[in-house]
Amino acid sequence: MTAGGPRPARNARGDSGFTLLEVLVALAILGLAVVTTIQAFAQGLRLLKLSGDHQQAMLLADLKVREVVTPEEGREEHEEGRFRWERTTKLVPAPELTPLAGPPRWYIYEIVVRVSWDERRQVEITTRRTVPAQPPPSVPPGRPTLSPGTR
Repeated sequence: MTAGGPRPARNARGDSGFTLLEVLVALAILGLAVVTTIQAFAQGLRLLKLSGDHQQAMLLADLKVREVVTPEEGREEHEEGRFRWERTTKLVPAPELTPLAGPPRWYIYEIVVRVSWDERRQVEITTRRTVPAQPPPSVPPGRPTLSPGTR
C-alpha cells in the first residue's frame, strides 16, 4: 500500500478510457461542425440561385435594349414570367451635333431598361444610340439631293 491511499483499478492493458464529460464535449464540437457545414452549403445554394436570377435578368434587359431598332421617346413596361421590366427612351440634347445653319443631322437617344424581381432585386442597363436625322420632307427617301448648280 502507498501513502496516498489505494490506486484506482486499471484494466488488463492499462487503459482507463474516455470519461463521460470528454465524450459530451467531443459530440458538441462535432455537432457544431456539422451544423456550420450544412449552413455553408445552404448559403452557397442561395447564392447560386440569386446568381442565376441575376443572369436571367441581365439577359432580359439586354434583349429589351436590342429590340429598339428605331428609337422614339417613350416608356414601356411589361412582365415576363417572374420578371418585370421597364424601358424608357428619351432624346438627349446634343448641341455639338447641330450645324450652325440648318437642322441637326444626328440625334442621340438614351435607352434605359430596368428589370426587377423578388420585390428588392433589380438590374439596370443604360445605353445611348446615335440615329441619323430624317431627310427633309420635300425629298423622297432614297433619292439623292442635288446642291444648287448641279445637274
